[in-house]
Amino acid sequence: MPNPELFSALARSFLAGEQTLEEVVARASQTLGKAWPWLPEIAARYLAQWSGRTRPRHAAVLNFLLDDATLNEHILKLKLADWFTEAQRMQPAPAAKDWDVPPIKTPGDLAAWLALDITHLEWFADLKALGYKIKNKPRLRNYRYRALQKKTGGLRLVESPKPRLKQIQRHLLSGILNRIPIHDAVHGFRTGRSIKTFAAPHAGKHIVLRLDLRDFFPSIAGVRVQTFFRTAGYPEAVADLLGGLCTNATPRDIWPRFASLIDAPTLSEAATQYARPHLPQGAPTSPALANLCAYRLDSRLAGLAAAANATYTRYADDLALSGDASFAAHIHNFAAHVAAVAKEEGFAVQPHKTRIMRQGVAQHLAGLTINQHPNIPRADFDALKATLTNCIRYGARSQNHYGHLDFRAHLQGRVAFITMVNPAKAQRLQKLFDQVRWD
Repeated sequence: MPNPELFSALARSFLAGEQTLEEVVARASQTLGKAWPWLPEIAARYLAQWSGRTRPRHAAVLNFLLDDATLNEHILKLKLADWFTEAQRMQPAPAAKDWDVPPIKTPGDLAAWLALDITHLEWFADLKALGYKIKNKPRLRNYRYRALQKKTGGLRLVESPKPRLKQIQRHLLSGILNRIPIHDAVHGFRTGRSIKTFAAPHAGKHIVLRLDLRDFFPSIAGVRVQTFFRTAGYPEAVADLLGGLCTNATPRDIWPRFASLIDAPTLSEAATQYARPHLPQGAPTSPALANLCAYRLDSRLAGLAAAANATYTRYADDLALSGDASFAAHIHNFAAHVAAVAKEEGFAVQPHKTRIMRQGVAQHLAGLTINQHPNIPRADFDALKATLTNCIRYGARSQNHYGHLDFRAHLQGRVAFITMVNPAKAQRLQKLFDQVRWD
């Protein structure tokens, strides 16, 4: 049987550099010591399987070569004295060639870039899922956990990285992720964008379709994140570590503490979902990675909307599409098509949260009304106005019904939010806020 290291070397030669038939054959010939006449046939089959896709893992190419009967037949006849592999280097996919990301070629380079030694890098990346396997020892884990009950039922798990890992993730965010372009339809977690810019393109439209993606962050698996980093050009070993630094597998022993918040079947389902590596809600890198991993979804839905003369925007897990009367005529089929595209891209639409809003009813997106222009719902404005008025009359403490630790900051934040959406209306609230005595 041929030496498996030879197949490994050949697999690396297939993966290195550009992916045209001539280049793959040239590199393989260099590894095998000669331009064998049967190499183009093998290379063509390799390109047919992976051309146009994310560069595959070394293991996948190795298995492909080991299973190729023609290659095995010919290699058995070879007598090679020497062969070698090329050094690892940045190999971005065609779409990523212009991304301004730092070149990091080895795990050692990554450790140096993060100012870590290799042992600590491996600990924080946790590719062996030790944090998941260690039971009832939270001090040895890199995340803290708390659960929030959703208004519509279910549970949202907040996974907060501890300070050192959070510092590493912020470095990844500023040094790599923020340098990569995201789709123009994205408005969430993006500088200069907001729920107002998300809703504004749909204001005054004949019909608005709103959909919600289920479990947006945890639905993005660690494998998908590692694939994204390989697309950016990072060698497999580096991409795996980068993915590990940005994802988490939630230990099962944390779930019993949340049993009072949710029924047992739902809790068990959540424990299973969160057990695999995923984007943790609470990590500074997760919003950017979620947007980047959803690029194909955004591209397809933007194209679908354009074909129907409609408009598409996304804010985190909220999808919005709007159009004229011709769009309205096929709205139910269109909603089903959007859900199908989302499923193909690894996401799931929550059917019970899908809303079709015609102009004759109140149209809402991200808490704003958009029938004419993005605005605060009248009920929300009146409620805040009444609270501020009562604070003036009876004292601020009497109105803190939900026990906010900093009630002044809470109300100031609500006023600031309305200022962002409708500055003119917010002036009246600001005048009331300034009259409140906070002592």
